[in-house]
Amino acid sequence: MNTRVIPAAVKLTPGAEARIAELMSKAPQDAIGVKLSTPRRGCSGLAYSVDYVTEEAKFDEKIETPGGVFYIDGASVLYLVGSTMDWVEDDFTAGFVFDNPNAKGACGCGESFMV
Repeated sequence: MNTRVIPAAVKLTPGAEARIAELMSKAPQDAIGVKLSTPRRGCSGLAYSVDYVTEEAKFDEKIETPGGVFYIDGASVLYLVGSTMDWVEDDFTAGFVFDNPNAKGACGCGESFMV
């Protein structure tokens, strides 16, 4: 029987994986990983949110990284399939950056996106 490996909904760059490892090294004791979700927020409808998670939810996607477990909210996966998540730092800002082929538009401030 052949086992097919299904690619993750979101590709993590080495920078994103390093940031997840850094977050997990400072995580609260009960945290089991970090989770990406897309709550309704902002002027375009959906936003990206990364938070610590203390328990697995049934439909969340689970991605094992060298520095810790990364979860994708089950209700958000359809909005994120094919996306790349990176961690970018410069002299003025630092944060996760998303290249999301499903986003049909974004607000001017970059806070939210629409699908």
